Parts: sequence; structure tokens; C-alpha cells
Amino acid sequence: MAHTPDAHLALKDSSLLDAARTVLTADGEQWTEMRAHVFEILARTGQPISAYEVAEQLSTIMGRRIAPNSVYRILDLFVARNLALRVESQNAFLANDHPGCVHDCIFLICDMCGATTHMDDDKAAQTVRKAATRSGFQATRPIIEVRGKCGACAAS
Repeated sequence: MAHTPDAHLALKDSSLLDAARTVLTADGEQWTEMRAHVFEILARTGQPISAYEVAEQLSTIMGRRIAPNSVYRILDLFVARNLALRVESQNAFLANDHPGCVHDCIFLICDMCGATTHMDDDKAAQTVRKAATRSGFQATRPIIEVRGKCGACAAS
């Protein structure tokens, strides 16, 4: 879904925004206006977006230039608190649809249209963790990216 920045972004369903705010404040962090706008941009975009793209949209919303490094700090905080997910191969971020719920990330990335789907499959992730352990590696948080064609692109 394309995002058109408005002066005041409003999610159709504010429950995701409320859940993110609850998780962050319960962790002792502040829910600032800028953090709220960054999360809204991630949630409204619905697909991975770079920190530079977030900074551009945020600058429009805030009415002043926002540096990408400020956005990176917010995104790093969101990833650490599991409010956002990072697609490593694209250096891009998206809102976690289940804030506070910790699963290892599995992304399905379409090489044709760029659509990215996040899915939770604890069994597959556990298999990766066990393989890492057998190799003497201690996995912190596996992130699996599967490249290919989404259903729509494969059908065309």
C-alpha cells in the first residue's frame, strides 16, 4: 500500500499503535510524538521501508528536516523492543503486527514486485536454532529470508 504523508497520520485501526505504545512505555521508554509518527509510517506503509524513506516522510509530517540517523535510533529501539522488524537484505523496516510477541523472523520476499510477507513458523525457526547449536553456534535471533515469487507474480 502506498503511503501519502498527511499532517496527522491516523491508522484506520489504532489498536496496533496503542499496542506499540503500551509495549514501549511498559519497558520504561517514552512514547514521543516523533516515535509515534515513525511507527505510524511503518504501519501504514505495510511493506519494508528504509530509514531514509521514513526520514523523508517524517520531515514532511514534522515540518522540518529530520536526519536519517535520528530515524535509525528510533528504528533500532523499535527492533530491540520487537515493535518493528528489520529485513536485513533490504536494510528496511516494517511494523510488527504483534508488538511484544517474540518470534524468529521469516520473510518471504518477491523478487518481481518486492512484496514482503512476515510469517511466524516456530518449528522452522527451532530447526535453524538446533542446527546452529549443533555447529557450536549460539543463535541470538535467527532471521530467515526466502527469495522468490509471490503467488500473484507466479500466476502471471
